[in-house]
Amino acid sequence: MVDEFVLYDDVQYTKNDWRNRNIIKTDQGSQWLTIPVKHEKRDQLIINTKISDHRWPQKHWATLSQNYSKAKYFKDHRDLFESLYLSSTDEYLSRINYRFITAINKVLGIDTRLRWSSEFDLQSGRTARLLSICKQCNATEYFSGPAAKTYFDQELARKENINVHWVDYGGYQEYTQLYPPFEHRVSILDLIFSEGPNAHNFMKSFTNA
Repeated sequence: MVDEFVLYDDVQYTKNDWRNRNIIKTDQGSQWLTIPVKHEKRDQLIINTKISDHRWPQKHWATLSQNYSKAKYFKDHRDLFESLYLSSTDEYLSRINYRFITAINKVLGIDTRLRWSSEFDLQSGRTARLLSICKQCNATEYFSGPAAKTYFDQELARKENINVHWVDYGGYQEYTQLYPPFEHRVSILDLIFSEGPNAHNFMKSFTNA
């Protein structure tokens, strides 16, 4: 949906969020997979957040293998993701997330450029920081999740001639998923293992292009 995707990693890390965990399907229902991290101070930045237990890759991969071995396209992607998990020895959470995002993008055929917010010269103020990234990218369109509506100053964006688009997470088509009933709020791995080369047909960023 975008020409460049900026990983916003030089802001405060928040607990119980999606940065270090995700949900998968099991025969017992939905299950969280969490990467253990050190939360050492309140104003800790995402970019400085470290892993606290480096046994997580083996545990996560064992859980995924157990619950997705019967998925239609699991065998097609097993070697790739097994290697990705078991080689995830990075000390910092941001680096792990980057490795997974780039690998998954390749599987899905997404070649969008990824950058770090720490690469930019950022202004103060929540909205001003985001708009300064847009301007340095020469962007005229900004896409964001709907949670940002609570603090984002759209009038300031209009003054900077930047059009704001709020991503809608609803209305996704159901696919062939293990362990009914269907659950939308799960990891992208669920879709990849279930639909393989057809995965992009269930993603609005492809179907609405």
